Amino acid sequence: MFIKIAKKLNLTYNEVNIIVYYLIIPLTWTILADCIIKIPVTTPLLIAIWLMILIKEHKHFKSWCDEMFEASVRFLLWFQRIGWNYEVSSVIICVIIPIIIYILLILMI
Repeated sequence: MFIKIAKKLNLTYNEVNIIVYYLIIPLTWTILADCIIKIPVTTPLLIAIWLMILIKEHKHFKSWCDEMFEASVRFLLWFQRIGWNYEVSSVIICVIIPIIIYILLILMI
């Protein structure tokens, strides 16, 4: 799915992956968190961080995304120490845990 999105947006797979997992998903979490605390704190903070990243890396955004993607891969491969291969750690860290976080945040609202 990310490959199709990347082609349509003229981005790389790594760029789409980083935008989704480092911006869009966390942004939805901060919006939900701000609804819970009833004060818009976390969302503006995340947006400010991303604005600083975009200002600093705008000329090298693709290579920055490549570096962040490789760091993510290294993180997921770290779980081999406990017996998870890359695919298992990807599903647990990138799918199951975010779903649990969404459920918890929604239940708190």
